[in-house]
Amino acid sequence: MSKVLLFGEAMGLFTSQMVGELEEVNVFEKSVAGAEINVGTGLSRLGHSVSYITRLGDDPIGIYIKNFISKENIGTEFITFDNLNKTGLMLKNKVSKGDPTTAYYRKGSAFSYITSEDIDNINFEGVELLHITGIPPALSLSCRQATYRLIERAKEKGIYITFDPNLRPSLWESEEVMVDVLNDIAKKCDLILPGIGEGLILTGSDDKEKIADFYQSLGVKEVIIKNGSKGAYVRSFDDSFDVAGFKVEKVIDTVGAGDGFAVGVLSGKLEGISIKECAIRGNAIGAIQVTYLSDNEGLPTQDELKKFIENRI
Repeated sequence: MSKVLLFGEAMGLFTSQMVGELEEVNVFEKSVAGAEINVGTGLSRLGHSVSYITRLGDDPIGIYIKNFISKENIGTEFITFDNLNKTGLMLKNKVSKGDPTTAYYRKGSAFSYITSEDIDNINFEGVELLHITGIPPALSLSCRQATYRLIERAKEKGIYITFDPNLRPSLWESEEVMVDVLNDIAKKCDLILPGIGEGLILTGSDDKEKIADFYQSLGVKEVIIKNGSKGAYVRSFDDSFDVAGFKVEKVIDTVGAGDGFAVGVLSGKLEGISIKECAIRGNAIGAIQVTYLSDNEGLPTQDELKKFIENRI
């Protein structure tokens, strides 16, 4: 059984092969996208055992995604197929500067029909860490209920729970509901990884110390606040400090950088290193990821990560 469980929607990603708006370009390359699958891929490449909970359409894209997951040595035992609803899709254009435009086709996707009953079929034996994001509870009421059930079962087993809010406001019925639900989820977790901008929406402040105060007042043990190229702010009950980011020569695409950061932090937690070293790893993998167009192509091995950090410290 894997030590890490991830829960989320993997989508087929079609990335433009020429610069231009999505409605103007014609040639796309197929790959796989999804915050949680990015994290799973990164952890697997660093040598950690991971299993992925998802629901895919019984269609060519769903089969393609399952094959990708298998090739990345991620456990597929908790993947189910839906013969009525299709796998979600994402389009991304190519730009000469700035961030690309994305378009999602995920409403009514196979994953949006996952239920609490599906979660009850999960075997938690041997699991040490559960990582969740704020995306599944935004997709449908049944996904939201499944997220809560997953947290409930993990807490019953004493499993360490990490949470990346990963805000997707357009998927929610309102910002008020989004804030209420995600903060309610956060207080049930051991570690939260908000971005500084997400902190403003979720707590009403973009002051890193006030964001950390807010979540620790809810009972969250550790808070690591991502601040882009500036690095991260770390707060535990015992200490607080800033960890500088890593400079890169050219930023290609910031999509996936937050997932890379999560990979660094979670892998460090699994390996028992200090929370400062976890944040350094997170900054490093986030920096590596922004130099690649794909959401998960640049995620490093242990040797690649070590060399990157050593060459920049």
